[in-house]
Amino acid sequence: MDFDLPESAAAVREGVQAIAREYDQAYWDRCDAEKRWPEEVWRDLVAGGWHSLAIPEEYGGAGQGLLELAVALESLAEGGAGGAASFMYLLTPAFGGLTIARHGTGAQRREFLPRIASGELETCFAITEPDAGSNAIEIATRARLDGDHYVVSGQKIWISGVERADFLVLVARTIPAAEAKPRTNGFTVLLVDVKEAVADGTLSYRPIPKLGTNTVASSMVFLDEVRVPAERVLGAPDEGFAVLWDILNPERILAAASGVGFGELVLRHACDYARDRAPFGRPIGTNQAVAFPLARIKAQLELARLMTHKAAWLWDAGRPCGSEANIAKLTAADAAWQAADRAFQTYGGMAYSLEYPIARMFRDARIAKNIPVAEELVLAHIAQHELGLPRSY
Repeated sequence: MDFDLPESAAAVREGVQAIAREYDQAYWDRCDAEKRWPEEVWRDLVAGGWHSLAIPEEYGGAGQGLLELAVALESLAEGGAGGAASFMYLLTPAFGGLTIARHGTGAQRREFLPRIASGELETCFAITEPDAGSNAIEIATRARLDGDHYVVSGQKIWISGVERADFLVLVARTIPAAEAKPRTNGFTVLLVDVKEAVADGTLSYRPIPKLGTNTVASSMVFLDEVRVPAERVLGAPDEGFAVLWDILNPERILAAASGVGFGELVLRHACDYARDRAPFGRPIGTNQAVAFPLARIKAQLELARLMTHKAAWLWDAGRPCGSEANIAKLTAADAAWQAADRAFQTYGGMAYSLEYPIARMFRDARIAKNIPVAEELVLAHIAQHELGLPRSY
């Protein structure tokens, strides 16, 4: 059993860390305060091919896998981006590049992957609805076949990055839940041309004011008879559940990678402050009441990293990884939140000052316990599938 990162992933870590070092914490603070995408960092990632790691070489990518994407995201988050890093690797590299590389037809790969690899095309993902959050079975957005097009109507919520996206990876029902046998049938995953639909008035969106992660907007999306060519179905019509899990499991693994990197970033700030702050003539970090909680968080982060890398490795090998993806997400999100909470306590009253990044990190870390899947549902999955307990939902 070899726990060393493969050379490909080690090179990714080094390359992304080099980019992260070019941007100080003040840069990320400004992006958040101005509610703007970190365009400069994104351009650097694109220029180095660090966003297209999982795209096959024949389409301009690096021909690597989810493990390398996870290492890149972890490195960017730890290098200063924190929670902002997750969207930079989820929206286009994962939702677009990874999904199309695995489930796209030859024509779809040729159309989309080179443009993603060059930075010309960006994507986002739309599954959540006002009445169908974690319970995807209840999705009500409907796509009906009309000749050689699907016509899509419905509403999505908390869709991050739609304001930037060229295409929306959208999950719709082509068979109503009441008629589907089993109920996991009847889903279809569609590639929706956002700009075309906005131009013809069939798609609109409205950003939702939110507490944190302000480098990307999260929006309500309204679809009113959006026409999507039938050749832009990902996977088979009515059988999109298989595609969906190949979106959701990588999403959870990458969210875990973000949590690990974010936790390391926050922990570094807390330890720096604990070494420097000496109100009674000695650093506060000499006190076990300060040092021990930080040490425990480091242990939790190392464990979360191991499970994150294992889950990504399993996915790359084409093996089941649902439980590992869920466990990685659960442990990493909790470790990042514990790191942010303990950093807040370590900084004392100064944590409340916006002159320090801790307040931003504190609010950004909290949401990871709820998205992309609530920790209660993760625990329910573990209880059912790993412990053999009765289904609770």
